[in-house]
Amino acid sequence: MRLVGDFRSLNHFQIDALKEIGNIGAGNAATALSKLINDRVEMSVPRVRILPFAKVAEILGGEEVFVAGIYLRISGSAPGGILFLLPFADARYLVKILLKNQTGEVLHPLSELECSALMEAGNILTGSFLNALAMFTSLSYLPSVPALCVDMAGALLGTVFHDLGKVDDYALFIETEFRYQTNHVAGYLFFLPEADSFNRILSKLGVNT
Repeated sequence: MRLVGDFRSLNHFQIDALKEIGNIGAGNAATALSKLINDRVEMSVPRVRILPFAKVAEILGGEEVFVAGIYLRISGSAPGGILFLLPFADARYLVKILLKNQTGEVLHPLSELECSALMEAGNILTGSFLNALAMFTSLSYLPSVPALCVDMAGALLGTVFHDLGKVDDYALFIETEFRYQTNHVAGYLFFLPEADSFNRILSKLGVNT
């Protein structure tokens, strides 16, 4: 079995396998969010890419752009981390959807109720992805209690990468979009498995050859 030193070693077949997991996770998340608000929520087919850490803030609009992030550490068979990020304007609208607040303004700092709603959405999205991954790999992924942070992208990402310790320079990046009525909310999911974890995942998927 060939071990994958980092994400750059993935071939198209391996990316397709991970994209299928992203598709299932997105579908499950849309169903769960729809049940949560008792109204139809759709999610776009995720765009899956391999992204250098240095490019993460650029994707979001720069290191100084204001974002909301929900971060969970993953223990179990394949430890690592998972981060769900939204530009703050999108996070505000997502809060309004979740709380059915179509008139009031969502400001920073967020209220305790608004923070709770965002963390619930982050839990649903990350949980849906991890459940799909567990279904495909038969590995256990045990997420921590989510931590919510609203800050500039550079500061937030620096905190996450520091928490993970020594991490490869590349991450699995899943970009998706919530659609509710005529409005759209952009969301970015970053899956950050440790190097050994990623090799274990690919082996279980049957694509690490």
